[in-house]
Amino acid sequence: MIDALALPEPLLRRIGAAASEMMGSAPGMDFDFSVPAGEPALVPADSVSWRVFKNPVTLFIGGVAAVILELAEPGVRDGVWQHSSFRTDALTRLRRTGLAAMMTVYGPRGRAEAMIAGVVRAHDRVAGVTSEGHGYRANDPVLLDWVQATASYGFIRAYHFHVERLSYRERDSALAEGAAVARLYGAIGAPKSEARMAALFAKMDARLVPSPIIHDFLAIMVKVPALPRVARPFQKMLLRAAVSLLPDPLIDRLGLEDWRLRGFERRLVRAVARMAERVPLLDSPPAKASERLGLPADWLWKR
Repeated sequence: MIDALALPEPLLRRIGAAASEMMGSAPGMDFDFSVPAGEPALVPADSVSWRVFKNPVTLFIGGVAAVILELAEPGVRDGVWQHSSFRTDALTRLRRTGLAAMMTVYGPRGRAEAMIAGVVRAHDRVAGVTSEGHGYRANDPVLLDWVQATASYGFIRAYHFHVERLSYRERDSALAEGAAVARLYGAIGAPKSEARMAALFAKMDARLVPSPIIHDFLAIMVKVPALPRVARPFQKMLLRAAVSLLPDPLIDRLGLEDWRLRGFERRLVRAVARMAERVPLLDSPPAKASERLGLPADWLWKR
């Protein structure tokens, strides 16, 4: 475990404000994770997920990797691209997705279950035909399993490679925690272990294809102000880090060879992610959720 970093209070506030901006909600979507007092989350506080999801740098990297994997599957790709506001309001869409991730891990159980039920109802209305001519439904169990698996893959892998190595048992635990929540979305086949994740990737591999939409997504992500102003010069490097989490043959198949991290960039990403791991973000969802459960706000950083 990486020790918390003791910094002067003014600097700590500046870093915390920047990171909180990165983890923040879109206007009108603010939520106080510190209430109601004592209500547990869907995932226990001593879980691997609570550790992994507190790091804003690897959340960004892992989230982008997950989206690329999703856009490689035609049904998910066209469902997202044809039925979401990403192309016209990418920042709001990103923050909505971020809030959903925070709510799933740190939110009070009742509110998290209500949010997930709302997502399932919304997805019931999403259906269409891919550009390849195949029908799709957002609540197709195969697609749901893939979406949930890619999210787990991205977040766990980003933390594992850029913050600290997670043991095989810890990675299995994180996947099992995610699979338990995934069932609420209808993803009853989401992988519960590294072995099952590998099996799902092998099963889905033939369905993953290149598309101009993947390149459009990355072009949007280069420009959208997803990071705080002080961190924006690193944004494209973090996008490279996201692409580099994908299996090498898939990177080549999707035509993303030029997006791989360079050696010095890999070292820099790791340094930034490890720094983020050491700075307690006392206004962030994980800190407020800790307070809701009667724990110190900086408990996750000092475990």
